[in-house]
Amino acid sequence: MIVAVGIDVVLVDRFARALDRTPALVDRLFTAAERHTAAGAPRSPESMAARFAAKEAVAKALGAPAGLRWHDCEVVPDTHGRPWLTVSGTVAAAATERGISRWHLSLSHDGGIASAMVVAES
Repeated sequence: MIVAVGIDVVLVDRFARALDRTPALVDRLFTAAERHTAAGAPRSPESMAARFAAKEAVAKALGAPAGLRWHDCEVVPDTHGRPWLTVSGTVAAAATERGISRWHLSLSHDGGIASAMVVAES
């Protein structure tokens, strides 16, 4: 059963400028696995913005509780390269409180906008 849906959009240029202005922000927001492709190359600004949108969408689906840690929500590729959402720590605890046991994720970017939609399921 669907428990909640979250969606977020990010302006790619604005997000890229924020990362350029504050380089430590990349490490604060993203895990090592999120920052690089499977081949080890840095992810594009569009890809990073979409991953940030996914984290925001998860927070919205959870009702934006205080205390969520950015690294406790991770967007990683599955065995076919499709983006997959994993949660741990603070995010997993908030999901468990709400009866959420499974997540579905869709990422997109085009025309300078990155977006993410998550569906939380019990």
